[in-house]
Amino acid sequence: MSKSAESDRGGLAAMQTPPVVSREAWEAARLEMLVKEKAHVRARDALAAERRRMPWMAVEKPYVFEGPNGKVSLLDLFEGRRQLIIYRAFFEPGVFGWPDHGCRGCSLGADQVSHLSHLNQRDTTLAYASRAPQADIARLKARMEWEMPWYTITDSFDADFGVAEWHGHNVFIRDGERIFRTYLVNSRGDESMGTVWSYLDITPFGRQELWEDSPKGYPQGPTYKWWNWHDNYEVETAPNAKWAAVTDAGEAAFRKIAEQERKAT
Repeated sequence: MSKSAESDRGGLAAMQTPPVVSREAWEAARLEMLVKEKAHVRARDALAAERRRMPWMAVEKPYVFEGPNGKVSLLDLFEGRRQLIIYRAFFEPGVFGWPDHGCRGCSLGADQVSHLSHLNQRDTTLAYASRAPQADIARLKARMEWEMPWYTITDSFDADFGVAEWHGHNVFIRDGERIFRTYLVNSRGDESMGTVWSYLDITPFGRQELWEDSPKGYPQGPTYKWWNWHDNYEVETAPNAKWAAVTDAGEAAFRKIAEQERKAT
């Protein structure tokens, strides 16, 4: 046994750990916890539904960013999609880690970002923005193997949207060339961002699946059917019939399990 394993074992013995029980007792405890977990999931879904009904704020100022190919507008950051999430990352002079690294917290968050194609399929663009010059951003992205579009803030965008002193995700939607701010996630809560679902749940359109409680007329489609391999969205633009059959069977199985768990609790 290695020294680290011995140390871990000794440390565990010194802790006030939960009791060790039989399989039956463990399953009973798990079902008790499941009731609370399901309530948490339902509360999360209800909160996301409330976000989709948040009032919008018109963005009137013509913000300008620097991109890899020169100056771009806030509208350009959408890349033609309807929704935009901008994360204000701290990578610039004066930030711990400069010039070799970005903020450690922002960098840990960047490491969590899921494949962008899934968000793009939901008409949503994720972008990062900092005050570092583009040459430094390109160098950092190459070193850390990050793929998200990353722009340089050149004006008061960060101050105007509550992220001048601290990180945060601002959410926008566009109607043609009109842009509206719809939400902000900052401080605690920001650390949970990174998955497709955490991003979509803060957007005005949400996950765009039929089970969601969304305002009338919002885009929605069958649950699971749009899911795809990240390199296959452009090849297979319509839901695959075989995958639809798999998800139908899965939904039926989930309903059966949920009913069994409901009866057990």
